[in-house]
Amino acid sequence: MNRNMLLTASLLNKANQTNEYAKHSRPLRRPVHGVLLLDKPLSWSSNDALQKVKRLFRAEKAGHTGTLDPLATGLLPLCFGAATKFSQVALDADKRYLATLKLGQTTSTGDAEGEIKSTCAVPPLTIMQIEQACMACTGNIDQMPPMYSALKHDGRALYEYAREGLEIERKTRRITVHQIKILNWHADLLDIEVHCSKGTYIRTLAESIGHALECGAHLVALRRTGSDSLTLDKAVSLEALANMTEFERDQHLMPVDCLVAEWPQVMLDADETGRFLTGLRRQVALPDMPKVRVYGPNPNAADDKGLSPAKAPKVFIGGAHITAGELIPDRLLSPVEVQAIAVSNY
Repeated sequence: MNRNMLLTASLLNKANQTNEYAKHSRPLRRPVHGVLLLDKPLSWSSNDALQKVKRLFRAEKAGHTGTLDPLATGLLPLCFGAATKFSQVALDADKRYLATLKLGQTTSTGDAEGEIKSTCAVPPLTIMQIEQACMACTGNIDQMPPMYSALKHDGRALYEYAREGLEIERKTRRITVHQIKILNWHADLLDIEVHCSKGTYIRTLAESIGHALECGAHLVALRRTGSDSLTLDKAVSLEALANMTEFERDQHLMPVDCLVAEWPQVMLDADETGRFLTGLRRQVALPDMPKVRVYGPNPNAADDKGLSPAKAPKVFIGGAHITAGELIPDRLLSPVEVQAIAVSNY
């Protein structure tokens, strides 16, 4: 064997060793199904937090349910496995926030990360004036998305254009601010609680309140406390997760159907469950409903006898709607996902 052949063989051997090392040093992924309520830390992007948690769980598939700005903290529901099929439900849900506004200043971004655009002395205000300003920003509103946002234009995020000094024409979006509650007010700092629809930019809302008060304002702190029925008090911090064992982390996972807990429930028997999971419509003696959560008997509980249907162990199999007495599948779990969830539930 000549020198070139020896060199080639040596290089191939090293490459194989490197690939073998990388294969064994990379953590093995595993199927994980459920929802984790994360208390996102300050300065982390939602995607960075998601990727960190995904690695901690060694999860095969994961996604978040709507971004929180790096400036914001608080509730970020993360979906794993089968739960990703229902992440849109959390995206569409109403949200709750705690926000702190600084009156008398506007910035280029609407929050504390931007450059100060204008400064104005805060006039002597009364609590009634502040309440009126908040009321003026409540209800169905056509809100203009800020340039510093992740909305896309020609495949690029708006904030990319903004950083280049470009202003892109945007359309207003109809949002609903259900309630703005004043929590605290001292000098130029105003703390409020906001209950709003999806797509509401709290930075823009802060600017609108400042405009109504005729002194300007920007957002200096934001914390999401709720997403529909999901609340911050059940969330876990990134630091706490990192210090847990894998078993302990798994105990913090909420079931897949927590995302659709507000939907009416439909229970099928074993035969009907099998047919439904193939995508077939089923006949049901129920009124029309736009969204229902569907369950079947837990196959791992086949030996349990004498239990009423209400108390019998069950497993979530998907979402559907009912029209003219037909249960029509919308989003179904796969048989593998159903079995994995059934095992974890029993």
